[in-house]
Amino acid sequence: LSSAPADVAYLRSVLPSTTEDAFFDYLATLDTSEVTLSAVPEGSVVFARVPFLQVKGPLLVVQLLETMLLCLVNYASLVATNAARFRLLAGPKVKLMEMGLRRAQGPDGALSASKYSYIGGFDCTSNILAGKLYGIPVRGTIAHSFIMSFTSLEEVQPRELLPLAGGKPVDLPALAESWLQRVCELLQTPPEKANRGELGAFVSYAITFPRDFQGLLDTYCVRRSGLPNFCAVALALHQLGYQAIGVRLDSGDLAQQSKEIRRVLRACGAHFQVPWFETIPIAVSNDISEQSLEKFNQEGSEINMIGIGTNLVTCPLQPSLGCVYKLVEVNGSPCLKLTEDKEKMTIPGTKTIYRLYDAAGHPFMDLMALEEEPSPSAGRELVVRVLGQLGETSKVVPTTVETLHHMYFRDGQVCEPLPSLLEVRSHAQVSLSLLSPAHRHLHEPQPYPVAMTEKLHHLLAELRQATQ
Repeated sequence: LSSAPADVAYLRSVLPSTTEDAFFDYLATLDTSEVTLSAVPEGSVVFARVPFLQVKGPLLVVQLLETMLLCLVNYASLVATNAARFRLLAGPKVKLMEMGLRRAQGPDGALSASKYSYIGGFDCTSNILAGKLYGIPVRGTIAHSFIMSFTSLEEVQPRELLPLAGGKPVDLPALAESWLQRVCELLQTPPEKANRGELGAFVSYAITFPRDFQGLLDTYCVRRSGLPNFCAVALALHQLGYQAIGVRLDSGDLAQQSKEIRRVLRACGAHFQVPWFETIPIAVSNDISEQSLEKFNQEGSEINMIGIGTNLVTCPLQPSLGCVYKLVEVNGSPCLKLTEDKEKMTIPGTKTIYRLYDAAGHPFMDLMALEEEPSPSAGRELVVRVLGQLGETSKVVPTTVETLHHMYFRDGQVCEPLPSLLEVRSHAQVSLSLLSPAHRHLHEPQPYPVAMTEKLHHLLAELRQATQ
């Protein structure tokens, strides 16, 4: 945090003319050397009402940090959470590709969405700039416009492809045409129904990327054109020593079509004695939502990769995240914000946050304690007050106790090595996997209890009494 002369001059131009010069002189000297910042490690699961960030320092400085910190945290947490929900629905084996650049709220929003969806569990992105800046794996497929730009095999240039093992170049369009006849005979579909422009596009792509050939099947008719054309080109490539890497669907009943496509791929693999053909990955896209994934799970599918854009990066189920930044202590004195809305009432005092684990290794409660209180001990009974049930005490015995906050910034310096994006992603997946199934449900999960110590509860009660 710093104030350049141009920044101070701008503030002079917009603030009231009665603002004292000493205020602007002070702004010019601002720095963060007196600020400390502790936080839950990036990628951790955080529950409602649990402070995940604690900032200490001169009041004016920490207030100036408020909007910046909330801006950095809110959308990032929202997208990572949304991505994690998709990952939980998809299961561990299905690959997830973020492809929301066209629908994101501007270039900055798109880059943030790519980065934080990767943390949330996505495997790759179609955003090349995000791949360059953050090291996220990038993936893509043929576009419909590329396929539609061809009208015949005669347009394919160049036409020849060298076999992988070496030898004379082979006329790939002619070889694919011959394979198309054999595939259509097997599938009992008329060869003339297969669009020759589509076949030309597939062949041209295969000549350019023989080791990375994939087909977009639904530009015309999947059953009569896209699938036979793909199989023909993939089998032609196989004859030359290459292996196709996948197909994609972008419309229709994706689950049902994936099963039909898998049946055809297995039939071709068995008939033409090409074992790997049966396991060619099937990718799908087309406005995929959580409901789409639930449908895939209910109906069963042969889908191996899912591309998600709009419903990932715009977070339509919850367009914003309501993280707040509240004052809890001034000059060593705890303070409290009272409101008729109990959800907005703050918990006073500088606090330490603990996560309590059961014998199965699942977290079962987060506990807020005043900073000066001794740490709870594993195996020792604790008397706590659960938020929402503050009128009664509960007793718990944790098997393991974890202190959630780490100190990251002190004396103007980063004081703990910051993890790489891959490390943050790994930590996020481990954090999610530790949750009990009851807390991990996406629909009507069992509420996760957040509690406070008796000492903190007494402080809260005293301050509430004093301010009423």
